[in-house]
Amino acid sequence: MSMIAAYIIFPVVLALGIVRKYRQSQWGTCTDFRSLQGKVFVVTGANSGLGKETVKGLAQREARVILACRNIDNAKAVISEIRRSISTGELIPMTLDLASLKSVENFAESLIRDFPEIHALINNAGVSVPVADGEKTADGFEINFGVNHLGHFLLTNRLLPTLKNSAPSRIVIVSSLLHERGTIDFDNLNGEKGWPKKRMNPAYSNSKLANAYFCVELASRLKKDDVSNVDVVAVCPGFCYTQLFRYSNIRWWQYILFAPIAFFFMRSAKQGAQNILHCAVSDEILGKSGEFFRDCKPYKSKHNFDPQVSIKLWETSEQMVSKK
Repeated sequence: MSMIAAYIIFPVVLALGIVRKYRQSQWGTCTDFRSLQGKVFVVTGANSGLGKETVKGLAQREARVILACRNIDNAKAVISEIRRSISTGELIPMTLDLASLKSVENFAESLIRDFPEIHALINNAGVSVPVADGEKTADGFEINFGVNHLGHFLLTNRLLPTLKNSAPSRIVIVSSLLHERGTIDFDNLNGEKGWPKKRMNPAYSNSKLANAYFCVELASRLKKDDVSNVDVVAVCPGFCYTQLFRYSNIRWWQYILFAPIAFFFMRSAKQGAQNILHCAVSDEILGKSGEFFRDCKPYKSKHNFDPQVSIKLWETSEQMVSKK
């Protein structure tokens, strides 16, 4: 048995460990640790996963961070947790439910009133709810599209004047590589015609594509308005171990089958948040407004972005949120 361990098991484990370490080295790390004292950052979905790790990174850099969370008690609990290891920065909990346009309006109004300067908005919050559940937002929108896109679309537009007045400032839109599997069907934004049955949560992929289109169109509009000191970028944090897929009905045996893939490809929330932090604080994104980032560097999407779709999605989103 000892011979088997010495000549087979140990070399295999060592090789797997080396491959894992190599992959980690390709994921990128935010290397900008300058002080952000006096700068105000807003992070949606800040009480868990990528949002929490992003808040930690900003707090370590002495930033003033608004934790925009659906449950204020969870936000306060996370602040207490962070304070056990990080004493710098200022952490402020606020209530924001992106599944309710009224909540978005109330949050934006309070934020603008209490914080005359906002230097970065990080649209991080997201859900991946199986389309079979048929879940809707408080305003009747399909839950993935409503939370991941429409809620952030309204929030960003409400805060945009303050972001312009606080420039240089940034808007970081957390998308996903799954946007490349998405489609923008204006006759099926809310699943009116149903969903493809062979695709893994097509509504989530569509919402992530909407995020990417929002980034492209917002950057274009800022450029047309001659606003060069507000940068907007989209970012894929990578395939991360978070609570995003908590609504998925995954069986125990599927976890076993998935384990090898997870070992080689899945990142921790802290590793994924490095991409978000890079886009939020690094000077390397200056002049790259409208671009997509992955592994802390620009990424060329396989999706062929159509300028007409970009404009129409913006106008349609405006109509959808204004009607409610």
